[in-house]
Amino acid sequence: MFGPGSQFDEFFNDPRWALAVVRATVLEAAHPQIGAALIDNSTFVAHPWRRLQNTFLSLRRMFGADDDVRQREAARLNRLHARLNGTDARDRPYDAMDPAARAWVVATLFESTVTMFRLSGQPLEQRAMERLYAEFQAFLVALGNEAGQLPPTLHEFWRYYDRVVEEELENTEAMRIILYKLFDHLPAPPLLNGLPTLWALGRAVGGPVVGAITVASLPEPFRRRAGLPELLGAQTLMQSAYLTVGLARFLPDGWIRAENVADLLALTPDSDDPRARTVRALHQKMKRAGAFLRLVTPFATEPEPEPGAGPEPAARGGMRRDAEEFFREVLDQTGDGYLDWPDLAAMARELSTRLDLDEPEETRLYTAYADWWRELQSALDTDGDGRVSAQEYAAAAPSLAGPALIRVAEVLFDVTDKDGNQHIDADEYRALFRTAFRRDTTGAGTSGGTGGAYTRSAFVKDFLSFMSGRQRSTPYDPLLAQA
Repeated sequence: MFGPGSQFDEFFNDPRWALAVVRATVLEAAHPQIGAALIDNSTFVAHPWRRLQNTFLSLRRMFGADDDVRQREAARLNRLHARLNGTDARDRPYDAMDPAARAWVVATLFESTVTMFRLSGQPLEQRAMERLYAEFQAFLVALGNEAGQLPPTLHEFWRYYDRVVEEELENTEAMRIILYKLFDHLPAPPLLNGLPTLWALGRAVGGPVVGAITVASLPEPFRRRAGLPELLGAQTLMQSAYLTVGLARFLPDGWIRAENVADLLALTPDSDDPRARTVRALHQKMKRAGAFLRLVTPFATEPEPEPGAGPEPAARGGMRRDAEEFFREVLDQTGDGYLDWPDLAAMARELSTRLDLDEPEETRLYTAYADWWRELQSALDTDGDGRVSAQEYAAAAPSLAGPALIRVAEVLFDVTDKDGNQHIDADEYRALFRTAFRRDTTGAGTSGGTGGAYTRSAFVKDFLSFMSGRQRSTPYDPLLAQA
């Protein structure tokens, strides 16, 4: 069911699956419970590339050959989803652990994969389809759901799928954001940071195309009931896209791997990853291309960084954000314009994922962030609406380095310091920041004078400097501010 040789393993690196996953995500977001959970808790609007990379990592863990890794990942996902519950805009309850909603997520992935092959002119044979369905059923069981949440046979599945599409899906806010806001306003991946002209050009062309392809691929009864637009030629464009993207699967083995593509998009030019040298060279060429495009295109963009600006000033600690920029890039993780508990929970979730924390350490980190949220709410929520606006934050201009934030830093140090020796070594540092530990060979600065180890006091000081002093930071920006 899992690992090499499975149906999932065969299509996971198929480039067409990127289109299928987008389609599945839209169908998930159209489910009232899932759509409400996404709107209230997800970072998919403000940090889509980070969300994409984490999703690929989770799927690879769940469908890999190592049963221990799968059980560990399933437990992590269940702890994450158990924290996502509330009520939607129509005062209907939602719960990310609802068995029917979880089954629908798996159903959309399976059906969109089958549709991927059909739209590419290569429909799956019945035996392959049944095998794939059995693997997704096993995936749902591995998450802890009872086997009966999905119909037992493939024949019964199609009746179940049609019923949910026709009776339960809605034109939700989350679905509309994915189709009409996310693609049109998609932030640049880290690889293309500092190249606004090139990114604006690609997004202006690609965003509407991806949106049109996705809408055209959705079930016709739902498109009609949700009032989604029927664009002239969209069906032809959709089928052409699936056929064209599918040609990439004929490239040499290993050229197109989902993890490698996701990692490359998340790679920053100043990273110490061996691939960063090539990325830096490519980045410089794209900057020159961007400068040329600014002369011949009307796109209004932010000015390109001056030569030599790049990440170096941040590494020297010489660049600061103003309050509103810090609020938008760091504090407002969900991108809804407000600071509330889901934003800080998203920080805890990202840190827990990076460090692959077990339950006790993960709970300690969430608890520390919850205490910080209560401290922030008490100090900044002047109108008593239970959240902090950008204006409230900027007007108060507080020093955020209170006791609760210090506690967050200390807990983060403890969970990063895996061996408990009260120092963070190079491997522990890399696990958190995905970059090498750049110690000061003179024994000063970040290394805390320990010859390369990161002391508790130095770690806490740097964390507080970033979170309260709004100081740009080479390690923390990719972790909490990057899209």
